[in-house]
Amino acid sequence: MNAYLLPARRWYLLVVLALLILVPRAVQAARDEAVDFLNDDFYAEEGAETEVPDPLEPLNRVMFTFNDKAYLWVLKPVTTTYADTVPWEMRWCIDSFFNNLLEPVRFANALLQLRLGDAGTILGRFLINSTLGVFGLADVAEREFEIPTVEASLGETLATWGIGDGLYLVVPFYGSTTLRDFTGTMAETFVTPYYLLADSWREESLIYAGKNINNLTFHLGEYEQMKELSFDPYIALRNGYFQYRRQQRSRAETENNGE
Repeated sequence: MNAYLLPARRWYLLVVLALLILVPRAVQAARDEAVDFLNDDFYAEEGAETEVPDPLEPLNRVMFTFNDKAYLWVLKPVTTTYADTVPWEMRWCIDSFFNNLLEPVRFANALLQLRLGDAGTILGRFLINSTLGVFGLADVAEREFEIPTVEASLGETLATWGIGDGLYLVVPFYGSTTLRDFTGTMAETFVTPYYLLADSWREESLIYAGKNINNLTFHLGEYEQMKELSFDPYIALRNGYFQYRRQQRSRAETENNGE
C-alpha cells in the first residue's frame, strides 16, 4: 500500500508547492497590472478591444476562476498567518534582499534592449544596496538616493527583438500573460540566483515560495478590492495587464529614444 501512497504524497507536495510558489506571482501581477483600476480612464477602456487576441477566453476564464479560488482558499490564509507571525521590519528586509538579487537579471535585459540609461540605474542600485544596504537587506538606493527599481524582463527583450505577443493566456498558478511573456519568464527562471544557488529543486521551490509569500504580505486585500470594483474581474484584469504592458513599453521606448 505504501508504494501507492508515496507517489500520491509526492503529487500532493508538488501541488502545494505550486500554490505557494506561483499563485503569489499571479496576485502580485494582478496588483502591478491593476495600478490604475481606480482611475476613470481605465474604466473607459474596459470595453475596448484588447491588443492581443484572446481566442481561448472560455478556457482562460476557467483558469482565472481556479487561480481565484486557490488564492482565497489556500494562499490568503497562509500569507495572513505568516504576516501575523513575522514582524513587518523583518519581512521588509527579506523583500528588499530578494529584489536586490534580481538586479543582475534586470541589468542584462536592459542591456539587451539597448536601454543603457536604465542599465546604469539598475547597476547603480545593485552596487549601493549590496554594500550600503548590507547585501540588499535595505533598499538604500531608493530610500536615501531616490533611485527606484527599474523593471526589465526577457519578455520585453523579446518584444524589442520583434517577436510578437502570441495569444493572451491565463496560466494556472500564474495569472495573466501572453505566450511570449510566459516563455520569457520561464527562461528567466533558469538564470535567477535562486536557481543557480539552490542545491535541489525542493530547495529552490522553498526559496521561491518564501519570497513570494513574503512579498504578498504587503499587498493583502488589494486583489479583493480590484474584484469588488469590477463588473467583470476577468475583463478588468485582462485590460489591466494590457495597460501595464503599454506603460512598460512606453517607458522603454522613451529610454531608447534618449528622451
